[in-house]
This record gives sequence, structure tokens and C-alpha cells, in this order.
Amino acid sequence: MVGAHVPGGDPLGEAEARDADLVQIFLSNPQSWKKPSPRPDATELRESELPIYVHSPYLINVCADNNRVRIPSRKILQDTCDAASEIGAEAVVVHGGHVTGEGPQEEGIDRWRKALDATDTEMRILIENTAGGDKAVARRVEWIGKLWEEIGGYDVGFVLDTCHSWAGGEPFDELVERILVHTGKIDLLHVNDSKDPFDSRRDRHENIGKGQIPTDLLARTILDADAPVVVETPGGAQEQAADIAWVKALFN
Repeated sequence: MVGAHVPGGDPLGEAEARDADLVQIFLSNPQSWKKPSPRPDATELRESELPIYVHSPYLINVCADNNRVRIPSRKILQDTCDAASEIGAEAVVVHGGHVTGEGPQEEGIDRWRKALDATDTEMRILIENTAGGDKAVARRVEWIGKLWEEIGGYDVGFVLDTCHSWAGGEPFDELVERILVHTGKIDLLHVNDSKDPFDSRRDRHENIGKGQIPTDLLARTILDADAPVVVETPGGAQEQAADIAWVKALFN
């Protein structure tokens, strides 16, 4: 199944415009701590056959040293899971985060366990790899492994973002295989090209074939991952429809 991150006003219409099998949306401002508002179309979305993934706000960093970031991060994650449940979403995607103070990187892993302990939801949480952060807990595969050693017993899943891997300096050689050793499964694949060179630490997405990632690497990752695909690429329906079609053609 292949779809796109789309504007959240009319997810069903946006999916049709892109020939998307699924969509990903925000339920609130991604740069705000404000709780998602109830949706008047919640019943329609819940009863629709279209799988909907929810991306949590970018501000979330459950690994942060500062309580003024870490505690609100836990709260908005809970609020997002609650709102996602109301529309019958498949899962909530959240960035892995990074330790922000002087403490060791391992503190971020412990803080993820505490965040999951504090979250009361049946909604599945999917942790996404990130492009930057010197003490990020989900940028390099070895640290993803350490994170899963701590939280693998929880019902969490993993999202692999190709732009984040490229920008984060993670080689694509056997990338999927190396991740699966630790997570057992890739639950969602974000397929994005990158505007910037390898190991740039810059999270800037580009349409497929127009960026810095060789398309053969993207194709191999898609086929190896065997997971639902979301393109989070620039442009509107026309540009994303072309990216979706490129991915679908790999399976024909």
C-alpha cells in the first residue's frame, strides 16, 4: 500500500486526488503544544476503509533533559493518541528525539521507557528514525538497537525514513536488514528523496529522483522493507501522485 502525507482538512478527498492507498495527516499544528480539536468528520474517517496514519507534532522530544519540554512532550503524545483513536487511525508516528543536556545518550533511552509507561492508550506508537542530533536515540542503527533493547517489550513499531537515514549518515548497504535485526519489523516506510548530501544532518525532503539519493538505493530499500509506504514529498497532489506512481511501479 502506497500513499502520502496530505493536508488534514479532507483526507479522503486528498487520497483520491493522488491515487493513494493510505494517507498520513497531522491532527493539530505540528509546531504547537495545543491539544488536537475534535473533528466533525471523525465518524466518517473512522468508518472509512482508507488507512490513516497520524504524525505527532514535531515539538515532541521525550528524551529532553528540560522538564518544560519532556513533560509537555508526553502530554501531547497522549493527546495525539487519544485524537487518533477518535478517527480510527492505524497508528501514531513520533520522532525518536535526542538528549539535549550534558547527560549521556543512554538517558534518552530510559526516558522513552518512562514516556511509554506514562502513556495510556491502545493506539500503536511508531518511532521514527531522525536525521540529526548528536545524542539522538534513533538516528544510527546501533542506537535504534539499544533503544529496542529497552522498549522492545512494549507494543511499539518502527518507521524508517529514507531522507533521515541519508541525511543522518546511515549507509544504505543492507540498511533494512540491519534494522530488522533489532526491531524485527518495519511498520511504515517514509520514502523521501533528500535535497542535501549524505550525512548533512539536514532534514529537507525532495521529490523522488530530484534529490541526492540514488533511485536504485530508494528502490532497494522499498522492496526490502516490505512495509506500507508514505511519501512526504514537496508539492501538491500532482507531484505526490507522481511519487506514488513511481513507488507502485516497482511492484509491477
